[in-house]
Amino acid sequence: MNINPTVIAIPIYFLLIGFEFIVLRLKKHKSYRLKDAMTNINCGVVSQITGAFLLVTLFSAYTLIEEKFGFFNIPIVWWAFPLAFVFFDFMYYWAHRLSHEINLFWGGHSVHHQSEEYNLSVALRQSSTQILWTFLFYLPLALAGIDPIVFITSQGLNLVYQFWIHTESIKKMPRWFEFIFNTPSHHRVHHARNPKYIDKNHAGTLIIWDRLFKTFEKEDEPPHYGITKPLKSWNPVWANFAHYSAILSDLKRVPSVKDKVRLLFKKPGWKPEYMGGFEKAPDIHPAYEKFENRTSVRLNFYVSFQFLVLMTSTMFFLYYVNELEISKKIISALFIIFSVASFGFLFENRKWSRLIEFIRLIAVPIAFISLFYSKWLTVASLIAIAYLIISLIWFIQIKGRLALLAQK
Repeated sequence: MNINPTVIAIPIYFLLIGFEFIVLRLKKHKSYRLKDAMTNINCGVVSQITGAFLLVTLFSAYTLIEEKFGFFNIPIVWWAFPLAFVFFDFMYYWAHRLSHEINLFWGGHSVHHQSEEYNLSVALRQSSTQILWTFLFYLPLALAGIDPIVFITSQGLNLVYQFWIHTESIKKMPRWFEFIFNTPSHHRVHHARNPKYIDKNHAGTLIIWDRLFKTFEKEDEPPHYGITKPLKSWNPVWANFAHYSAILSDLKRVPSVKDKVRLLFKKPGWKPEYMGGFEKAPDIHPAYEKFENRTSVRLNFYVSFQFLVLMTSTMFFLYYVNELEISKKIISALFIIFSVASFGFLFENRKWSRLIEFIRLIAVPIAFISLFYSKWLTVASLIAIAYLIISLIWFIQIKGRLALLAQK
């Protein structure tokens, strides 16, 4: 079973998201939108699925460096955990800060900032590629002799802590707490695209790093969330590549090799003078409206049902991923990523989204039966067939109704 604290806490995350949603609805606070929240969670799903493969390699690299090149040999004792936690948090600050200040790194981290809402579901909106850049910042822990188990625990607890600060439900914590720790107020600033808030409050757990290195900004004006160039998409796969695509487009237009390198490693928004120079964050336009598109209530219910089924399957995959054969692991991962992409296409009303969803529905029983072929084959077959029949009838009704509406 997967012992990563982030994975173990998944049911608690969903319970808290549900609780916050109910509380905010009772207060008539509209900080949750179905498509936005679902896309946030689906980005987290893609991140966890790809991480199930990437983390094996990176964890092995960390272990090798700690064993071969560690200056010290810190055993797994009680004091190793707080030591590693603070050390990790310090390196997280720099990894996070440079993910905002280096264009290439921002390609990964920008995913986390794309939502134009601010609620607990945003905490789950994570990148699938950011770890490729940020992992390098944590190698000093390996060189210091921090045991891999202690490292992965510190990393997991750091991320678990950051979950609760993604909320507007908590305004301020006690003054002493606000001075030392990262809080919802501090992190709202970090997620805002107000010009004065850009690139502020990079802390993971301890806000003292921002105070020490002059990147702290207090919340004193209403934050407007999202990135300066809105994503305008519900596709979690595209969300992971959107900024890289923009970088590639800019690189094609830059003739100088030197400027190509600068474009990659300067701040986001940097361009050579002959291309207009640095593009500052724009002011918040009073008439700006968040990205939204209309979809039928029936389609929303259908996607929500499929989403819940997929989330249940994904949780089992993440818990038992280490026990699966590599072929089953790959099949499961590809199917889950394909599914969340299909949900995004449906929400965006793409012309070919219906065809993709039909393909996905047909693939579900095939994938399900293949995974359980050696165990409970009869039960697995019955479940898969029942799911397919119900889903196809439901989806065909929706498809037919949408076609009639289009004719009118």
